[in-house]
Amino acid sequence: MGANTICPARLLLVLTLSAVGVTAVSGCGSDEDDGYVGTSHRAKQAAQLKDRARQVAEAWDHSGAAADWRRGYHPMAAVVQLPENGLHSAADKRAYEAGTFDLRAKLPSAPRENERVTWQNGGSLTLPLVTARATYQAFDHDSSPGPRLTVTGAKLGTMTVHTSRGQATVPAWLFTLGGYDTPLRLAAVSPSPLPISPVKSVGQVPTDVLTPLGGLVEVAGGGRTVAVVATYGSCNRPAVDAYETNESVVLSASTVQAKDGDCTTELRAKDMNVQLDRPLGSRILLDAYTGRPVTNSKWPKLAPNQRS
Repeated sequence: MGANTICPARLLLVLTLSAVGVTAVSGCGSDEDDGYVGTSHRAKQAAQLKDRARQVAEAWDHSGAAADWRRGYHPMAAVVQLPENGLHSAADKRAYEAGTFDLRAKLPSAPRENERVTWQNGGSLTLPLVTARATYQAFDHDSSPGPRLTVTGAKLGTMTVHTSRGQATVPAWLFTLGGYDTPLRLAAVSPSPLPISPVKSVGQVPTDVLTPLGGLVEVAGGGRTVAVVATYGSCNRPAVDAYETNESVVLSASTVQAKDGDCTTELRAKDMNVQLDRPLGSRILLDAYTGRPVTNSKWPKLAPNQRS
C-alpha cells in the first residue's frame, strides 16, 4: 500500500456532512512567501490525513460492508448519455444543465416492475424499474424562462454504465429530443443502497484537517484517474490525497489556506483529477471524511468528455 499525494493541505473551513455553505473561515498567517501556509505546517496536516485514511481503509478492507458493496449496482460514471455527437448548440447545453425541458408526448407506462442489470464480466442483479415519468422529472426541474429542450417521445431500452463491478448493461429510458436523430438516455434503475460504514464519520463538528468530497465525476485513464468534486473557500485552493491498499482507495479532501486576506462565506467547487498508482479496478473508492463510498451524482452536469 502507499500514499499518492497530489498536494499537502490545511483546512480552515468549518464544515459539516450536510453543509451546503461555509459557516466560517478564519484569517491566515504563515512563514512562506507564496501566499499560502508554510510547508512545515502542511507536512503535519498531511500526516494527519494519512492517519485518517489508513483508519478508514483498515475498517473497510475485507469487511462485510465491502462484500455488500461488491454485490450491488453502484455507478462510477454518469448514468446519462447525450445524443450521439453531443448537444447541437450552447443554448441546448444551457437548457440541459439548467433542467429546462418541455414535454410534447405521452410517456409510456413501465412494461414490468423489475429489470435486470447485467455485467460484462459475469453476474446480474434484478432491480425495481423507475418509471418514465419519474425519470423525466429527474431532469426537468426548472420552469424558468430561457433555452429549452423538447422531449417528443420515450421508450425503454438499454445503456452501458461503468460501475464498481465493471461495465454493465443497464435498462434505460430513451428520450427523443426535438431536432435530434438519436436519444437522450438515462438509467431506469436506481443504485443499490449503500452499506452501513464500519467506520464513523469525522462528525458534524469543526475540523481543521478534512472536508467531505462533493461526489464522483468519473473514472478515466484506464482506471488510473479519478475525478471528484472538491469544495473550498474564497481564499483557499483545494487538494485531494489518495491512500491506496489492495482493497480500497481512500480520498482525503482538504484545502491549502492563503496566508492573508478576508475570507468570505462563499463555498466553491472544482473538479479534481486524482492520479492513482494503479487502476482502481474493483477496489472501493472511499471518502476519508465520511468513511463512506464516494458515489456519482444522480443527475450530473455534462461529463468532461461531453463538454466540447
